[in-house]
Amino acid sequence: MTNSTADRLPLNKLVEDTYAEGFRSIYGEILITARDRRWLDRATAAATGHASSTILCDCEAGVAQIMDPSQTPDGRIGAVVQFHVPRFRKDRREHLERVMLARISQNVLTCPTARCFNRIDSEDYFKLGRKIAFFGDRHQFRDERYGEKGWVIPILGGEFFLSRRFGYADGVMGGNLWFYAGDEDTAIDAAERAAVASESVPGCITTFPGGVAASGSKAGSSYDFTIASTYAEYCPTLKEKLGEDSKVPDGVRCIMEIILNGADLDCLKTAIREAILAAAEVPGLKRISAGNYGGRLGKSFIHLHELIADGSW
Repeated sequence: MTNSTADRLPLNKLVEDTYAEGFRSIYGEILITARDRRWLDRATAAATGHASSTILCDCEAGVAQIMDPSQTPDGRIGAVVQFHVPRFRKDRREHLERVMLARISQNVLTCPTARCFNRIDSEDYFKLGRKIAFFGDRHQFRDERYGEKGWVIPILGGEFFLSRRFGYADGVMGGNLWFYAGDEDTAIDAAERAAVASESVPGCITTFPGGVAASGSKAGSSYDFTIASTYAEYCPTLKEKLGEDSKVPDGVRCIMEIILNGADLDCLKTAIREAILAAAEVPGLKRISAGNYGGRLGKSFIHLHELIADGSW
């Protein structure tokens, strides 16, 4: 047995017998294509910027899949991008439309060589192509290209093409995992591996920087003007101050989190299972857990031990 193997706990001991608590969303999904990976990455970075958490962002957004040229309508490299808003918002439909209108018009239209295609065919939809095409100042026109009906907008760089209609569907937000370690490097290593593994599952996105959140939050605050705050009971540096109220295990100095959104609960379960298996390979990791609020936030439960119960690990 190697030292690194000796430093790893059995999976059923490493993974806490708890559940991640997700909640329902509605989401839009688009395909962005570009001349090459450089410009595709620029377009997706801009379109998904400032979209880590709906606590203070207009949505939660991320890249769900990279597609090679053989998979896209125009034969160029592409990226599938999702935009999620909580279903509990009364204005969820109108808000999602505003989110997509702003992010496509200001971040995809403006990116050199980019095109934008709808990915969800739904009975209800947003006429975003027509609205964004007004930028063409009466020079815009409808056309069918790449097997898709859309709008063409003359721009200084040539032409911008986007679909006429963009649909939306029900999704899930808030799938999560926590990684407990005795030092920052180990916690980050586990969280990074987990994020990469989960991002390989089509239909799921991570939204925080590098897929990792260093500031896991709880709903509510002692201040009446904010809806979320630091989860003090899990802050390692508050362990001594909080005493028995602290929930940080002895020897834990850092806790990192990944948060996942996706098309459905099955997608999130697959992604979280892959994340667990990837993170479990990190020597010295003390615990893998998840955040939940006893069902107060949502009813989409992902029980961690059920994901590893088949013993294939």
